[in-house]
Amino acid sequence: MAIIFGFCLILPIIDANHPNMTIDDIQRLIQNDETRTLELKKTTGELKDGMRAACAFLNTAGGWLLFGIAPTTLQILGQQVTENTRREIAHELTKLEPLVDIPVEYVDVPDRNGFQVVAMRLADASFGEAPYTYDGKPYLRVESTKVPMPRDMFEERVLRSRMSRYPWENQICEDIAIADLDEQRIRGSVRLGVEHGRMPATSLTDSTERLVEELKLTKKGRLKNAAAALFLRDTRDFPQFLLRMARFRGTDKMEFIDNQRAYGNFFDLLDAGMAFFFKHLSISGKIVGFMREEKLEIPAVALREALTNALCHRQFHSPSGSVGIAIYDDRVEIENTGHLPEELTVETIKTNHQSFAQNPLIADVLFKTTFLENWGSGVSRMMEACVEAGLPEPKYGTNGLFVWITFYRKTSKPNNLENKQPHNPTTLPKKAKRLETFLLLIGDNGANLKSLMDKMHLHDRKNFIGTYINPNIEEGIIAMLFPEKPNHPMQSYYLTQKGRDMLEKLLKEE
Repeated sequence: MAIIFGFCLILPIIDANHPNMTIDDIQRLIQNDETRTLELKKTTGELKDGMRAACAFLNTAGGWLLFGIAPTTLQILGQQVTENTRREIAHELTKLEPLVDIPVEYVDVPDRNGFQVVAMRLADASFGEAPYTYDGKPYLRVESTKVPMPRDMFEERVLRSRMSRYPWENQICEDIAIADLDEQRIRGSVRLGVEHGRMPATSLTDSTERLVEELKLTKKGRLKNAAAALFLRDTRDFPQFLLRMARFRGTDKMEFIDNQRAYGNFFDLLDAGMAFFFKHLSISGKIVGFMREEKLEIPAVALREALTNALCHRQFHSPSGSVGIAIYDDRVEIENTGHLPEELTVETIKTNHQSFAQNPLIADVLFKTTFLENWGSGVSRMMEACVEAGLPEPKYGTNGLFVWITFYRKTSKPNNLENKQPHNPTTLPKKAKRLETFLLLIGDNGANLKSLMDKMHLHDRKNFIGTYINPNIEEGIIAMLFPEKPNHPMQSYYLTQKGRDMLEKLLKEE
């Protein structure tokens, strides 16, 4: 029996390759009508529309496509399947790209001699897999309907699939040579690696050419992109080697106190970022022995670890990519282009875990030269440093396009609403206007969490989810793109039909 939890329908497990799929299996599949993982068609006369649904399943959570079922009455009608029918199905399946093997099963309908239900089982999307198209167009499954995939999501998925096959850091960097690298940075980093036992002592006397080979930054004598990201002196040809830094007045982005940009390799940007922290964060000092010891209000070791992670694990492929530092009266946010690995969430990243580095080659060089600890252990020490300083634990966030970490400042307590019960938007002051704004921002194409929070100038992630996201999901006003994986790095929210009706009503009442 199928069980419904919220929006997620758990279907009985049936292997479409199994030769004994029965009409009873079909009856169990259809007992709750069309869902996020089930599409019903009366006949293959609707084959093209069915293939659009198949494409949507492949790009989302997978599902079943059945021909021979009346969608309204759920009556099992079947249809007469001829050789021509089979050829038409095979032809339409070839329009799905990339090429995918979809088993098709033909199930006899009792008491209707010669009539069969056509069943197709579509696998769910894998992270980093190229998006599927049907007849050149991509689709997604939202609730029980298929919708065109937004262009930015399609392009992002294409880039991810390419990166999984041809990582940017391992590609040859054209037009640069050993002489273009900062030898002082290389030798200084190697010296740290030797002092901490992470590199052999012989590295101290090796030539620069030999050192970059030892660090695996060359391929057949040519430098890789990773070498440029780490040690290139003149980075003008790489606009993505950018660190954005801003100090805002108050708790939003309405007014700047300071706004800077720094371009350079990893070490240049790390230095620039730490200098910005020391410029704008409070410093306390005390005399220890004959020395004055100065401390930032947020431990420098924690900020350095977070900035190092952002600069190392970010995505480099896009010229528009960057890392950002934003300092507010109540918090500091460090963000980078990229996503969390599918194996991690914003909570599990704070515990000890295996390394899932976005750029393993760059991460390996930084580990050998002591600028990066094993990912996971370094994050744990960052959390501990904040707690020891009497600060709340920093919090991670992600929307599939960016990853960010928020540190809370001593100078102003964080806007902590965690212990309050979430309010339903329909009971808030100015409830209609707030709900209308929220639904308008989601719009026809959907929106992710970070973009919604930014556009509404709200910063408390947990309170935003409790106030706007969860209540509207429970009311059936919005739906998640990946309800079975709430922390999916590509998670977005879409209006349901009830949500569209609600928005239309609110607009009319203005």
